[in-house]
Amino acid sequence: MRDVLPDIDQWYAEGTRFALATVINAFHSTPRQPGAAMAVSDGGEAVGSVSGGCVEGAVYELGREVLETGQPVTQRYGVSDDDAFAVGLTCGGTIDVLVQPVDVASFPEFGDVASSINAAVPVAVATVTGSGDRLGKRLIVWPDRVAGGLGDPALDAAVADDMAGMLDQGVTAIRHYGPRGERRRDDIAVFVQSFAPPARMFVFGAIDFAATVARIGKFLGYHVAVCDARPVFATRKRFPEADDVVVSWPHRFLAEAIDDGLIDGRTVLCVLTHDPKFDVPLLELALRTDAGFIGAMGSRRTHDDRLARLRELGLGDVELSRLASPIGLDLGARTPEETAVSIAAEIIAMKRNGSGRRLSATSGRIHGDAVTLSANPA
Repeated sequence: MRDVLPDIDQWYAEGTRFALATVINAFHSTPRQPGAAMAVSDGGEAVGSVSGGCVEGAVYELGREVLETGQPVTQRYGVSDDDAFAVGLTCGGTIDVLVQPVDVASFPEFGDVASSINAAVPVAVATVTGSGDRLGKRLIVWPDRVAGGLGDPALDAAVADDMAGMLDQGVTAIRHYGPRGERRRDDIAVFVQSFAPPARMFVFGAIDFAATVARIGKFLGYHVAVCDARPVFATRKRFPEADDVVVSWPHRFLAEAIDDGLIDGRTVLCVLTHDPKFDVPLLELALRTDAGFIGAMGSRRTHDDRLARLRELGLGDVELSRLASPIGLDLGARTPEETAVSIAAEIIAMKRNGSGRRLSATSGRIHGDAVTLSANPA
């Protein structure tokens, strides 16, 4: 929903009614994952995408119907043998889509949800899917409060408890419950969409490569911080697209970030200093955190020297195996821009469990299952 939020937030503020279509489940090879959204306004305007173009026409028409009836619906879209290009997923996958009408009367909490997302305040929205009189009922959970309801206090309590954990991990998925919140029951399907603050990318070393890595990090949706101990290089002018530019010794800045609880399994650490006095104490600390990706720039000779120094500091094979060094995939990159693409490609490959190979040289599903960046290698 983040992609369409600027438009639908404005529609909501202006009193414009709209239908919100959200992917709630995806099977096999699909271009968009749960949480992807498309919205259709009362005036016929459409924004967003649920399938990358395959079924948008059909979803648009369904959105118009929902606006007329005022009733939410769920619809499954898969391969259509008769007319795949018109109403089917040509990629061969299947998606379930929830389409619901949204206005002040039907979703009075939407304004607060939108404000929270815009302010990077964690919030999760649970919506009953499937069929029955509870279809479309919502429960909204913030770290400090709850709003809405799913039709039963016991169900609300069970779902809210699960939502808190899902929100901590930034998980979006369907959960199943009994009528009164019984787990291990399949009576009621609840789609929980978590809007956690953006994952963080820390770029250490204010060099020309850092500027392009910061730029592509923002493009990928990260909250980007650039850190360097040299004030002449760590400037806002050199890094206009970074969220934060910090003058500090890298390992001290990382220690502060750890103390502030800013490092988790989604965090990306890019060490571009390739100077032992900076990167060795930094990596000693980084490799003992829960950061999901830790990469360091440098030649293979530099890498071997780093490993030897880190071993002397007491790091073992398991910790050192987490270090992506030299950082990036082998794309033949030379320029800062090409190198940034190489680094981004490695981060994405780890996040999505990709092989890093050319698709033309692989077989099977193109869109694999996402995996959570983990502090521990598989």
